[in-house]
Amino acid sequence: MDLRRYIRDIPDFPKPGILFKDITPLLSDGKALRWTIDQLGERYRGSVDMVLGIESRGFLIGAALAYALGVGIAIVRKPGKLPSEKLAAQYALEYGTDTLEIHRDAFGERARVLLVDDLLATGGTAGAAITLIQQLGAELVECAFIIELEFLHGRQRLAPHKAYSLIQY
Repeated sequence: MDLRRYIRDIPDFPKPGILFKDITPLLSDGKALRWTIDQLGERYRGSVDMVLGIESRGFLIGAALAYALGVGIAIVRKPGKLPSEKLAAQYALEYGTDTLEIHRDAFGERARVLLVDDLLATGGTAGAAITLIQQLGAELVECAFIIELEFLHGRQRLAPHKAYSLIQY
């Protein structure tokens, strides 16, 4: 299936000069969504104990994938959104820094974790999530994305960890 048909380009969002890759058409098409989750499910079936979804589109893909794999989902969020005891990791933005948080009891030590998000750009967000996985003593199996913007070299920033994407631009 050509998933590019279901990705909408939104120029100048969220700020001028950015070409936003909108996955909502993919999410709203049952066949395309099923195909996406089936592809990821086939790749990871039997090799993970937990899916970790990154706020917020990673929650959508991650929850569906966790269900398909028969495992749980944990989440990483921006500060102030998680109610229980948590860990935090900062990451660099173009101008400044941001932070992600995870519950300390999101998964156990030695859990095999699959990191999931909709898009890999510079790798900053995924890199912070990897730091949180490591702080909890778990094993990162791979980072999975629907879309990868290769020209931003996010995959290199995640090295030595493996990354997989269904669509590359």
